[in-house]
Amino acid sequence: MVYLFTAIMKKILTFLSLLFLGLTIQAQTVVTITDNDLQGNTTHNWTADNIYLLDGFVFLEEGGVLNIEAGTVIKGKESPSSSDNATALIITRGAKINAIGTADQPIIFTTEIDDTSDDFDLFTTDRGFWGGLIILGYGQLANATPETRVEGIPDGEARALFGGNDDADDSGVLRYVSIRHGGAELSPGNEINGLTLGAVGSATTIEYIEVVANEDDGIEFFGGAVNVKNASVSFCGDDCFDWDLGWRGNGQYWLALTGEDNGDNGGELDGAKPDDGGPTSNPTIVNATFIGAGCNGLASNSTGVLFRDGSAGKFYNSIFTDFNDGIEVEDRANGVDSRQRMEEGELVLANNIWFNFCNGAELNAGSNGIIRATSDAEDANAQFLVDHLIANNNTLENPALNSISRIDDNRFDPRPAADGAAFQNLATMPANTFFEDADHKGAFGANMWLNDWTALSTYGVLAEIENVVTTATEEIEIQDKGYALIQNNPNPTANTTQIGFTLDTKKNISLTIFDYTGKEIIRLIDNDEYPAGLNTIEVDVTNLANGVYFYTLNNEEVVLTKQLVVLK
Repeated sequence: MVYLFTAIMKKILTFLSLLFLGLTIQAQTVVTITDNDLQGNTTHNWTADNIYLLDGFVFLEEGGVLNIEAGTVIKGKESPSSSDNATALIITRGAKINAIGTADQPIIFTTEIDDTSDDFDLFTTDRGFWGGLIILGYGQLANATPETRVEGIPDGEARALFGGNDDADDSGVLRYVSIRHGGAELSPGNEINGLTLGAVGSATTIEYIEVVANEDDGIEFFGGAVNVKNASVSFCGDDCFDWDLGWRGNGQYWLALTGEDNGDNGGELDGAKPDDGGPTSNPTIVNATFIGAGCNGLASNSTGVLFRDGSAGKFYNSIFTDFNDGIEVEDRANGVDSRQRMEEGELVLANNIWFNFCNGAELNAGSNGIIRATSDAEDANAQFLVDHLIANNNTLENPALNSISRIDDNRFDPRPAADGAAFQNLATMPANTFFEDADHKGAFGANMWLNDWTALSTYGVLAEIENVVTTATEEIEIQDKGYALIQNNPNPTANTTQIGFTLDTKKNISLTIFDYTGKEIIRLIDNDEYPAGLNTIEVDVTNLANGVYFYTLNNEEVVLTKQLVVLK
C-alpha cells in the first residue's frame, strides 16, 4: 500500500503544480487505427507527431510493413468499438514491423488512459488495460500440428495462425520498445502476453525491449528461433519469461523483477506438445538476473526457473534470487521429462548464482533447500539436480546486488558489486556470434542499460545513478561533506554486525535501518552528538528476517545509505 499511496500523492502534487503554474500540455493528434487500416502488401509509416490509438484486434497482413518512428506512442483501447473483446497489434506471418526507437526516444505501447507526459499517472500495479503486441512467423513448432492459432484470438481467424518450416524467418526489428499495462483478460484465466513471439525466426532483431505491468506473462516464446538481447520484464501478473512449443533461440542480458502483489515464476519453461515431440525447446540464455517478489508479499513467487514438458535449455553466468524456491526440473516416473534432457546433456545450468530463497538456503530438495521436487517425482530428493548443479560450478552465495526495490523510491539497482561473486567463476561464453563477451554474471555489469528509456526509469523505480562500478569491499566508505559511512562487517550477517562512520568534526547525526520498502525498522541513533573520527555501532539483527536492508546516516547536511544483508 505504500507504493500506491506514494503514486497517488505524486499524481496529486503534479496536477496541483501544473494548475498553480498555469501550464498546459500541447495535445498530439490522435489517429485511431482499426483492423481496416493496416493492409497487406503495403508500407505504413507511423510518426512521433501522432498518438496511434489501436481499436480492437489490428492485423498487419502478409506482405505489409509497419515502420514506427523513434519516440512514437501507441495506445490500446480498453473497450474496443468492434466486437473484439480486447485490443492488440498482431503482425502476421509474412509481414514486418520495424519499431526502431532510441534510448532518448523509445517507442511506447501502452493503454489509452496513460498520459505519457505524466510519469506518475500509472504505476507498476496497473495491469490489464489493453492486450499486447503479437508477432507471428513461419518458424518450426514442437506441436501436434505444424501450425497453430495464437492463444486469445477467436477460432476461425486464419490470420492468427503461426508456424511453418523457416527458422530464419524475418519479422522485422524491435529496438528500444517499452510495452506497458497490457494483458487484458479475454475470458477467465485467458489473458494476452505483453509480447508474444509465435514461431518468429532468427532473422528478426529484438533488443532493448521492456514489458512492465502486464496482467499475464511478460514475454512468451512459442517455437521458432528468434534471439532477444537486453530484455526487461517487471511487475507482471504471471511469469516473467515463458517458452513453449520448441523455442530454440538465444538470449543475453535478461532482467526479471516480480512485484510483491502479483507474479509467479521468473521463467516457466515448457518443451513440446506432446512432451516427447520435437524439436523441443532448447534455447541458450547468458547473463540473466531473475529477482522474485521476496518473502513478505502476496505474489505466488514460485520459482526462479521451472523446466517442464520435456524442455531442454541452458543458463550460463546468471543470478537467481528472492523467489520461494530456486528451481524445479520436472521429474516424472514415466515418459519424457526435463530430467531426461538434463541427463542427456541438453539441459545445462552452469556457473550461476543462487541466493536468498524463502523456502531454504541449502542445495537440496528438503525443508531448507532451494530445490522444489516435482510433486510425484521419481527422485524425491532431486539428487540428479543437486549433482548437476555442483558439477557445473553453480554456487549459493550473495551476488552483492547494489539494491533491490519494488517501489518508486529510486533505489532499484541490480548491478552487482565489482569485486563480488558476480565477477568470478565465469563460464566460457558459448561459441555463437550472437553473444557478447561479458565479465560478469547477471544482466548488468557497470552499465545500467535500463536508464532513461524504460518505465522502470521514468516511474522512479530505478536508481538515479551514473553507470559506474561499485565495490563489495567491506571496508569501503561512501563520503560526502566530511561524513563517511562504512560498510557493515560482517555482511551478510546472521547475528550481530558493526556499522562504522567517521566525522570530520563533532556533529549530531541519526542512523536508521530500513527494509526494502522504505519502512523504518531500527532507529540506532536519534539526532545524537558524536565526536570527530571513527565511531562504531554494534547492531543485533537476530530478530530480523532474511533479506536486504538499508542503513542511512543523516542530518540536515547529508544523507548516506548502504546495504545490509541478513542471511541466517
